[in-house]
Amino acid sequence: MIKIGVFGASGRVGKLLLENIKETNNMSVSSVFVRNSLDFSIDPSILVTSDMKSFLNASDVVIDFSLPEACEILLEQSIKTPKPLVIGTTGLNTHQLNLLKQASEIMPVLYSTNMSLGVALLNKLVYQASAALDGFDIEIVEMHHRHKKDAPSGTALTLSESAAAGRGLDIQKVRVSGRDGNIGARTKDEISVMALRGGDIVGRHTVGFYNDGEFIELNHTATSRSTFSKGAIRAADWLSDKEAGLYSISDCLELN
Repeated sequence: MIKIGVFGASGRVGKLLLENIKETNNMSVSSVFVRNSLDFSIDPSILVTSDMKSFLNASDVVIDFSLPEACEILLEQSIKTPKPLVIGTTGLNTHQLNLLKQASEIMPVLYSTNMSLGVALLNKLVYQASAALDGFDIEIVEMHHRHKKDAPSGTALTLSESAAAGRGLDIQKVRVSGRDGNIGARTKDEISVMALRGGDIVGRHTVGFYNDGEFIELNHTATSRSTFSKGAIRAADWLSDKEAGLYSISDCLELN
């Protein structure tokens, strides 16, 4: 039985993790980290604690869907108390990404901006299409609910990286995330990433390849956050016996 520690249990995906792990034969929730207290009840056998060391010691694998600042604290403590980590938090800054890489040198860490099988496959298709459709303009549009704080989404940024990699481009030099005013014609290598926010949209990502006379659009729509929760659980199962290193959801799904 793999003991799972849930970090960010009060969030939308965190609550789903608590429910979905109950349905998984070889796993149980052993510990939940909280800063203050939970606003809902859980099985009394689960350790609910604000002490990070106790939380980690009670876990075989930790799944994190929290906020960047909280994820940073988790990574800092995990370097002192190594545990396999599945990180699904998006919007990490450069320092937090560096901490993640540092942690992966002493423990297995699976980091993904999206835990769904469909998006993992979409990234592979985007890479292939970008390489094959030389000369096509690439535009990415992502849509999320009104409460999402980071933009563009981590998933959209990862898709833009896949598109850039397909053409051997540096995404930092070609990405555009907004257009306004008389900005001139679109440049040849430009990869645009646009964000829309509204309602309760779980997540929708469209990667379009546009040329004179034709275009192709690759689309993924998440209709339930359970796809992220169940993907993270699958990743935790896979990661539990791995050596130290930085892994992706594509590694877990053997899509590389």
